Amino acid sequence: MRAVDIIIKKRDRGELSKEEIEYFVWGFTSGEITEYQAAAWAMAVLLNGMTMREITDLTLAMAHSGETIDLSGVVALAVDKHSTGGVGDKTTLVAEPIVAACGLPVGKMSGRGLGFSGGTLDKMESIPGYRTNLSTQEFIAQLRKIGLVLTGQSADLAPADGKLYSLRDVTGTVQSIPLIASSVMSKKIAAGAQAIVLDVKLGLGAFMTDLQQARQLSETMVMIGKLAGLQTICLLSDMNQPLGCAVGNALEVIEAIDTLHGKGPADFREHCLTVAGHMLALGGKADSAQSGKELALAALQDGRAWELFRQLVQAQNGDVSFIDQPDKLPKANLVKTVRAAHSGCLSQVHARLIGEASVKLGAGRSRKSDPIDHAVGLVIHHKVGDFISAGEPLFTVHANDAVRLEEAVQAVQAAFQWSDERVPALPLFYGVVSA
Repeated sequence: MRAVDIIIKKRDRGELSKEEIEYFVWGFTSGEITEYQAAAWAMAVLLNGMTMREITDLTLAMAHSGETIDLSGVVALAVDKHSTGGVGDKTTLVAEPIVAACGLPVGKMSGRGLGFSGGTLDKMESIPGYRTNLSTQEFIAQLRKIGLVLTGQSADLAPADGKLYSLRDVTGTVQSIPLIASSVMSKKIAAGAQAIVLDVKLGLGAFMTDLQQARQLSETMVMIGKLAGLQTICLLSDMNQPLGCAVGNALEVIEAIDTLHGKGPADFREHCLTVAGHMLALGGKADSAQSGKELALAALQDGRAWELFRQLVQAQNGDVSFIDQPDKLPKANLVKTVRAAHSGCLSQVHARLIGEASVKLGAGRSRKSDPIDHAVGLVIHHKVGDFISAGEPLFTVHANDAVRLEEAVQAVQAAFQWSDERVPALPLFYGVVSA
């Protein structure tokens, strides 16, 4: 069996056998198959797709390319959530402490930024000392002790996905439904979660731009979950505009801290409570998503969720003084607020353009080797449907380079569209997909 024959077969729209998929995954993981061959194969998958059988075989091959964790002897039920990526999406930082505070353990392995979408690990590393490289033993011990873990994917868990994940970002293959679905679900299967809430973004700032695509991805992941014996549901959520206001690592951590203290943007707070409600229902702590949401709100309001977030940071060696006093978090040297040039109603706040502007500022990566500047980013002060008077703050740029600052100003200004008439607010969610 040769890698080039497998690439050619998929290029020519052939259906790969289980053995061919397992051989390719094994070869790429071991280094026998090169990155440029894997890139060619990934592009062929993007262009020609995979059958449900191929996707399932790929998922299981990646899940079993390294260690797998069995959490059944650690906690009664481990629940996880995963977002397909969006602009300003710092939901994990709020929803998971809420759920853990309600007595449902959450063990999560997160990723780094892909393209214009920010990464949870990049955000948490704004906090000095915070470790994102826990070993499997440390993961299990912390989950048992405090019921909450937020770390990077262990090199020993689904290593094939770890290699392919970083390659997709720089080869234009992020948007492939088979690759997204297998990437997400292989990590979850390997990491031992027994129940998963998937937050599938759709819109201008998502990898899935329309409802049909998002539903197709959701149905694919739910089917994989069912075949693997996992309780799985997908929430279809809006990403036409940024979630919350902050876009950029330290800025998003600050917004998450505000939200855990009962403040924060209304849309972000509502999104977190809804996700947490579904997690609590799926994990058996609530009879329904609505009653789960009520439990989540109580944990937010009485401070239990904030205390769990502090425990999380402390358990992973983060300096809690930086979250107790968020002014200590990284700050940009240059800050510029742009005001509305005229009055009107916002009809569009283009999330992708804003996400791309934040990457150019240094908050994300154009290449997988690019460093992250945790201080830079954007704060978007208004939402679609808001009426804005001339002179009101429209957005604020946080930069460490004057040229990049002005480029960001131009890029973000192009993200806004206006109407002389009232425009309805965008929905937060479009539906739920379950088995």
